[in-house]
Amino acid sequence: MKANKILFISQEITPFVPESPISAIGRTLPQATQDLGKEIRIFTPKWGNINERRNQLHEVIRLSGMNLIIDDTDHPLIIKVASLQAARMQVYFIDNDDYFHNRLMTADEQGNDYCDNDERAIFFARGVLETVKKLRWCPEVIHCHGWISALVPLYVKTTHKEEPSFRDSKVVISLYDENFKTDFPDNFPAKLFNQETPEGVIDGIGTPVSYIEYAKLAIRHCDGIIVNGDNIPQELIDYAQSLGKPIQPRCSAEEYVAACNDFYDKVME
Repeated sequence: MKANKILFISQEITPFVPESPISAIGRTLPQATQDLGKEIRIFTPKWGNINERRNQLHEVIRLSGMNLIIDDTDHPLIIKVASLQAARMQVYFIDNDDYFHNRLMTADEQGNDYCDNDERAIFFARGVLETVKKLRWCPEVIHCHGWISALVPLYVKTTHKEEPSFRDSKVVISLYDENFKTDFPDNFPAKLFNQETPEGVIDGIGTPVSYIEYAKLAIRHCDGIIVNGDNIPQELIDYAQSLGKPIQPRCSAEEYVAACNDFYDKVME
């Protein structure tokens, strides 16, 4: 079965943020996939270092206005959009004053991880999924890039598994060398769900939650893994193999677009 509707959820996208392995792929892969005749949507965080005026971001009022509750606190969801004219692509941005304004990206000026990165990841993942529901669009494959997007597989396979937009979606995650250095707090698992936690979902998560534990949560709930780094912890690869998850090994830049799109079709089988 061919995958024709692809949702890209990327931690970084150039030219909105400085170029990195994630932001470069976040920019080129969606365009190349669209050029293959596929329908795409793209989401990324509205990091504080993104210049809204220069990049011509504007709020989408019809998509904004929802409150997401995290740890018993309401956080307004703001949706913005910008166009990449040369590529004929729109990019949706997930924004919130508490989590993204007056900050850089995942770490501060001194390189220290923000202490609420766990809640930022929860807000981003849930914000993307709620917005896609409002768009009334049904992605066949969801491709997540970067750890900020790694909770999407968990929510698609639990709280959103009966939603028409995601009922038949397959979720692919790309593993990069970049990760967070500061463990998430002990109460992170309790923050994941507003209602009762689905049975067995967070079993075995050690606390505080390290990057390895967090990535395993994503691997457990995804439908396939694409290796996008040279230094991915072997423990994660072994874990994915133990669960029988399809894995696309690291490949050259020239092969990458074709390999990803072939992999999308594979997880659809």
